[in-house]
Order: sequence, then structure tokens, then C-alpha cells
Amino acid sequence: MLPPTSIVVPLLFGSVAIGSGAAILAWRERPNPGATPLVWLLGGQSVWATCIIFSLSAESVSGTLTWTKLGWIGVMTVPVAWILFSLEYTGRDQYITRRNVALLSVVPVLTVCLAVTEQYHGLLYVRVAGVTADGALVAQQGGPWYGVTAAYTYLLGVLGVVPILGLVSSRATAFRGQSAALLVGIVTPWTTNILYNAGALPSAGIDPTPIAFAVSGVAYLGAIRRFRMFGANPAPTWRAKEFLFDHIHEGAIVVDGHDTIVEINQTGAAILGVDADRALGSAASELLPVSGPIQADGGRDFLTVGTESTAQSYDVTVTELTDRRDRTLGYVFTLHNVTRYLQQQQRLKVLNRVLRHNIRTEANIIQGYAERTTGETAETIKRRTMRIVELSEKGRDAIGLFEDAAGEWTRSPLDSLVEDSLADARDAFPDVTFEVKRPDENAMVPSGVAIVVNNLIENAAVHNDGIDRRVAVAAWVDGDYAVVRIVDNGPGIDEYEIEILDSGTETALRHGSGLGLWLVKWGTEMIGGSVDFESADPTGTIVTVTVPLSDSDGRTPAPRDG
Repeated sequence: MLPPTSIVVPLLFGSVAIGSGAAILAWRERPNPGATPLVWLLGGQSVWATCIIFSLSAESVSGTLTWTKLGWIGVMTVPVAWILFSLEYTGRDQYITRRNVALLSVVPVLTVCLAVTEQYHGLLYVRVAGVTADGALVAQQGGPWYGVTAAYTYLLGVLGVVPILGLVSSRATAFRGQSAALLVGIVTPWTTNILYNAGALPSAGIDPTPIAFAVSGVAYLGAIRRFRMFGANPAPTWRAKEFLFDHIHEGAIVVDGHDTIVEINQTGAAILGVDADRALGSAASELLPVSGPIQADGGRDFLTVGTESTAQSYDVTVTELTDRRDRTLGYVFTLHNVTRYLQQQQRLKVLNRVLRHNIRTEANIIQGYAERTTGETAETIKRRTMRIVELSEKGRDAIGLFEDAAGEWTRSPLDSLVEDSLADARDAFPDVTFEVKRPDENAMVPSGVAIVVNNLIENAAVHNDGIDRRVAVAAWVDGDYAVVRIVDNGPGIDEYEIEILDSGTETALRHGSGLGLWLVKWGTEMIGGSVDFESADPTGTIVTVTVPLSDSDGRTPAPRDG
């Protein structure tokens, strides 16, 4: 005699009630990722349990068999809905196409058809196997196709679990809680069904899987309410990674350790002029500028693509990919378009050549003619000509500063740099008294600091029209930074000059007196430092330059706030 329905039916009703409640909550969360498939999953569970209730409550053999057959609709809905939920919830909805859904539905639809027509073939038979203690009929199911459906159901269950497992180790607490609840919700009924089919449960012909749906319903409720499954959804995470790789402006090519392209984004394929799908599996050395061993982590080369008139140049950066044991898995080639940058560098070189030679040559000619005459006009011509020469030299310094900033800064000792700047200033301004306080330690700084210090010392000397002209220079080290302070006793820098520097631009009606202070501003910015201006007491200006020290490789630390 089988267990009485007075025990089984109430448990099934509880399972239906819990599952229906979770389905209602999921329905309200549409169109959040995973909400609709979860409704179908919970609906399938409820249909399965409801059909068993009606089957046990039927008063005839035909009624029991009919409800048992209809229960296959719910049985086969659950695994398909589960795999669709898992894909959509984790952001892999690109796999949810009409074609794929149709393929997934082939076995379920065929199963339901075989169940309804089982009397004609016996591939999936449904028959009465016994009577419970209170007289309810119990159906038994089997046949060759039954094993197929069981295997198919378990397969979809496992495939759906795999993406969820990826969230168990997520850094987000909400995602870990959601994934744990979802795993409990799917593993509990699946385990129950496996044990039932293996004959390990004393169910005596009644499939206890729908009863286990009560546990899964509670788990899904916990995922929705407790862990905000539709309020904090992981779907964008997966899609964002895919989007960033496929849609970044830089080309990206992933190469394995055997010189084979295993992934390439659309930008990379467009740069190389190949079809993305056809490029997969090709040899990287045939498409990329790789000569000899790959230089990872900063190894660079330039790749030029196109004809002479339409050529585009790309900076190629190679980054090594390693596993957790620091073993090389492959490399990522990043292609960044540097055509405009290289064109700008070429223009700067031409401009530098013009400033270096042509302007000075023309100025010398003008001075030569001016020396043939006398008087105030001749002196004005000479003075203005020298001013042109000075501006050309400042422009040349600016171009050199830009060119140096494009590569790696060379290193210079801070003490020697300050001493060289003062030596040049003493020669250029013999009537100015220079005082110096050298750094206590011989620190290394980026070479660009020389241009900054030279211009500050020159500015302090040139714009000091007092009788006792003094300029004091002090340098010291403060942690990872070098500090250079220049103090003069002149009239001070006009406030509008500082305002122009702070604004970062000049206008036709409001401009600075020259390039010197601009070189100071640009130089400190490129090095990652800062410059501060303040008034001295009673007169003069105090300028403090703070720049990061260079390490043994010539690299500098990140700029200090403020």
C-alpha cells in the first residue's frame, strides 16, 4: 500500500503556493534580465505539481493517466526555462535567439507528443502502478524515451549551473548571495529527482520532485527579496566586458603562446583589413609587426597600414597574459592610432629647425645692417632683434620640452641641475647677486626640470630693476619629491600674468609678456609637478616648484595632490 494522499497533496499544495508567490514577484520585475524565464520556470514547476495533485485526486484510471500526461508540459518547461534564465541573468543573452530556443524546445515538444500518444508506440508509457492507502491511483512512467528526457533535463540543468557558479566568487556580496540561493533552488529538486529515478527514495511510485519545489521556491524568494536579484543584477558585468573589448577605439588582438590569434575585436580587424572571424586561428606574425621574441609589458613598435596617401600609423603595445601560477598563456596586442601624433611630431621638428636656424640667420642680417647706422633708431632695431632671437630660443625650448615629454624623461642630479642653471645665469646677469642652498642629498629628477628652473631664474633676474638685485635659489628633497624655491627682491610678477597662466590660454586683448612662464607651467605639468607663486616681503616674488623624483628606471611617481 502506498502513502496516503492526505500527506502528499498538502505538501504539493504548499509547493504550488510558494512557487506561485515567487512567480508573481518575478513577473513584477519584468523586463529585468532573467525575470521572464524565471516566471516560466516557476510556472512549469507549479504546473507539474498541480497535475500530480489532479492525478492523485482523479476517480478514474483515464483521469489519472490524462493528468499525468499533461504534467509533462511542466516537466519539460522547467529545464528549458532554467537554461534561458541562467543565460539572460548572467548577461549571456546573445545566445538566446529564436533558432536556439527552437532547438532547445525540440526534445520537450517531442516528449509531450510522445506522452499524449503513448498508447500507440510505448516509447514513453504511462500506466497505473498502484493505489494509495486512501484509494488514490498512482501512475508509473517509463520506456526508452524516458531515459532520453532524464538525460536531457540533467544536461540543461548542469549547463545552466555553470554560469551561476561564476558568481559564487564575485566580489559583490549581493551576487554571491543570489548565486547561492539560485543554486539551492535548482540543485534541491534536481537531486531529489535523480535519487527518485535511481530508486534511492522510499517514494513508492510518487515522484517527490514537485514537493522539493517548495524548497526551491523559498530559495528563489530569498534571491528576489533578500539579495535583490532584480535590483542588483550581474547581467551588465558580462556584457560590459564584451562591449569594452568589441567597441573600444583601440584595436585588440589576443594571441596564444603558439602565435595563433584566438580573439580579435572589430576595430582590430578593420585596422588590419581582415575579417574578424577569418582572422581567428591565423598566425599573428603574418598580420602583426612581430620580429623575434615578443616584447611584453611595454614592448612597442609602430605598424603602418595603407598606401602612402592614406597611411595610418599605430602604436603597438604588447601585454603578457599569465595564469595564477604566473605561466604565460598568451599576449594582448593593443593598436592605438598615432597618425596625428606622428604628424604633429614632424611639424614640430620642422618648426624647431626654422626657429633654430632661419630666425637667427635673419636676425643676424638685420643686426648687421643696424650696426651700419647710429642713433636711437639703430639701438631700437638691435634691441628688438635680440628680443626676436630670445623668443625663438624660447620657442625652441618649448618644442624640445614637448619632444622629451613624448618619450621617457632622462634623469639629472638635482644638485648639478641647479648649479648649471646658476652658472648660466651668472654669465648672463653679472650685476645680479645669486645665492644658493644646495640639496643635502644627491637626488635624481626628470631632465625637464632644467628648463623650468632656468626660466624662473632668468625671469627673476630680468624683471628686477632695483639697485641691489638679488636672487636666492634653494633646493631640497621632501619624501618622493624635489622642491626648488626661487626668491627675488624685484617688483613681483603682475597678478594678471598669474591669472593668464591659471586660465591656460591667452586672448588678443589679454596676454602674457612672453614664453618664459608658459615654459614653467608646461614643464611642471608634463613632469607631474606643480608650481606656486606668492609675494615676498617687502617686495619680490617667491616661486616654489615641486616635482617628483625619478627612480633608477627614469620613471616618476604619480603627481601629488595640490
